[in-house]
Amino acid sequence: MGTAEHYHPVLSIDIAGQPVPLPPNIGVDPTTGAMSALHTHEGDGTIHIEAHSVGEKFTLGQLFTQWGVALTPTQVGGVKAPVGQKVTVTSNGTRFPGDPADLRLEPDQRIKLTVG
Repeated sequence: MGTAEHYHPVLSIDIAGQPVPLPPNIGVDPTTGAMSALHTHEGDGTIHIEAHSVGEKFTLGQLFTQWGVALTPTQVGGVKAPVGQKVTVTSNGTRFPGDPADLRLEPDQRIKLTVG
């Protein structure tokens, strides 16, 4: 965890019309309390970026890797998109056309991830 840059994107996840909460303490060591630069505290979808240097790049895929949950163009966790469909990702209301794992996290960003 660093102090050179600090911002908070917010993620909401919707699977088959149901909200899925982003759990607290992703990226936080349960034994020591040490936090990675990319972590969560609450279960409200807020992602904390506390970087060691200005301009470090963080992606949605990094968060899901720390969470231990799969994120691909056709899958979130154990849920796959219907045949012929893909996971939909928007950033501040604009659809992100690539792999959701590649979405770069930014200050004041509102991210919506939808399956089904």
